[in-house]
Amino acid sequence: MEKNTKYNVSKMAQMAMLVAISIVSLYVVPLVSFFPSAPYLQYDMADVPVLIGTMLFGPVSGLLILLLVSILQGVTISASSGWVGIVMHFCASGALVLVAGLIYKKWKTLWSLILGLVLGSLAMTALMVPLNLFFTVRFFGVAFDAVKGMLLPVIIPFNLLKAGLNSLITALVFFPLRSILLKLDLLRPQS
Repeated sequence: MEKNTKYNVSKMAQMAMLVAISIVSLYVVPLVSFFPSAPYLQYDMADVPVLIGTMLFGPVSGLLILLLVSILQGVTISASSGWVGIVMHFCASGALVLVAGLIYKKWKTLWSLILGLVLGSLAMTALMVPLNLFFTVRFFGVAFDAVKGMLLPVIIPFNLLKAGLNSLITALVFFPLRSILLKLDLLRPQS
């Protein structure tokens, strides 16, 4: 019983730290805009700690981490987009978290991690199409045709790039970090 309590407390503390790292990364790592025609689309690596938490603790925990990050990001650095930004971030990154987390959870191998991250990145990108067509048009007052015209040259490539870079960083960091946590007895074996 003591061991379970230790792992539960450790899990909650690690999840809270991942939320904090995600938010701090928005202030420490410079935001990058890849598309001069859409400077408001800025790459950030805030989803990397969320994805790491997903792989460590499962998709439900990953979604909880993402929910907290989305809310905190939405009321701090991305406050101008308000609740719409929170919903769009949670839905889009939630697709990545859910797909990647479920696939990795099933097999727990390097290949399932890579497959999950690739398919999750595609799911996130695909979901951003209807999210932009609905939310950007309805709540930010951008004309439907303008958003539709930006899908192929800007929105889809940006989201593929963002999800792909965050997935690549996650894939490079996850297994070494998991190994360290197991050696320090801060993670349940076989998790």
